Amino acid sequence: MDDVLEELFAVIEDRKERLPEDSYTASLFTHEKGENEVLEKLGEETTELVLAAKDDDREEIAHESADIVYHLLVLLAMKDMELADLEAELEARR
Repeated sequence: MDDVLEELFAVIEDRKERLPEDSYTASLFTHEKGENEVLEKLGEETTELVLAAKDDDREEIAHESADIVYHLLVLLAMKDMELADLEAELEARR
């Protein structure tokens, strides 16, 4: 899983740097309300995850969890943080 997260974070960082016009990720970095949009998406996806968990819908749990992870990684990039910052915090809690 580390490779998947590293690859995804690298793509997010690339979109942040290059800002391709046809990229949803890049739009989050260029849009005036980008950070608020990411925060709202985190809240929305968390609610959807809770509902999926209550329904015991494994497919939807995986889908909503992936949405949360993606938007979390975008937020880290917005705050000029690295994946290593998250990993260090998780390691400290182990």
